[in-house]
Amino acid sequence: MEKRVPQILIIYTGGTIGMVKDYETNALKPFDFENLKTKIPELNLLECSLKTTAFEQPIDSSDMSPDHWINIAEIIESNHDQTDGFVVLTGTDTMSYTASAMSFILENLSKPVIFTGSQLPIGDLRTDAKENLITAIQVASAFENGEAVVQEVALYFEYKLYRANRTTKVSAEQFEAFQSPNYPNLGESGVHLIFNRQFLKRTKKDLPLKVQKNLDANVVILKLFPGIQRSMVEYILNYPDLHGVILETYGAGNAPTDSWFFEILIKTIQRGIPIVNVSQCISGGVLMGLYETSTKMKSIGVINGKNITTESAVAKLKLMLGLKIPYNEFKEKFETEIRGEMS
Repeated sequence: MEKRVPQILIIYTGGTIGMVKDYETNALKPFDFENLKTKIPELNLLECSLKTTAFEQPIDSSDMSPDHWINIAEIIESNHDQTDGFVVLTGTDTMSYTASAMSFILENLSKPVIFTGSQLPIGDLRTDAKENLITAIQVASAFENGEAVVQEVALYFEYKLYRANRTTKVSAEQFEAFQSPNYPNLGESGVHLIFNRQFLKRTKKDLPLKVQKNLDANVVILKLFPGIQRSMVEYILNYPDLHGVILETYGAGNAPTDSWFFEILIKTIQRGIPIVNVSQCISGGVLMGLYETSTKMKSIGVINGKNITTESAVAKLKLMLGLKIPYNEFKEKFETEIRGEMS
């Protein structure tokens, strides 16, 4: 029997990976993804069929928005049935936000959606773009017994494969720009491409892909810091169109003990606005009830974000608010893992 060749679609949204240097002017210009194999002949050695598509106007990662997330999801949706895997190229600065969002938007996903990018442009002499792109394609085209090895949204960068909604960008300087502090790597690229299969998420067969496109934009991140003023907190939490809050607390979920702080939180919750407690620490997470302040937050109905990343919490909150989940069910549902985003 002839071996089936996986069909892989590369989606370019913008970012450093899609730029090349014009050595006459030293200016960066967009890479020609239509002639990808001509520019990177190593791709001809891959055992897959490649197609490419790009945003009509590629965007910088700083301009990434929920509308762009939906654009990416719709490209995946419209190509889903005839495509075996997807590689999404975005800017690194907001990649964890975008990749996390995609994990929530794409429900019942049973095909690989692999995000990658680079710290240096693809045309740079020392670029990390080629290795990241080639291996991301290899990951997306890895199949065994007719099934994709990876059946979730993942992020590949500098020899490591991560669950997308567990990642955070930790360096603007090093090639190893991302980490997954609270979940093991899904795989690693060395002499061989090795998957840590016990950590991979599996999807029930024959469930149709659902694309959740209703995202609520009215979410804010409130990061605590020593000396934060009552007027500041009131100003942010009294925003008229506010629908959800990510509260970045200290350590294991702790906050100031000032009575005014809890009064504001209580008034916010009484308005039907969910507040999610996430830790400012890169590693570890919230343990509601471990200390007095977090015990008090637990008692007033603040949601336990456990060890979710801020990026993933933003995406999950936008999704759940968009689904119009009743407020009396919201806390329990948010604290329940749905895409492997917390433990």
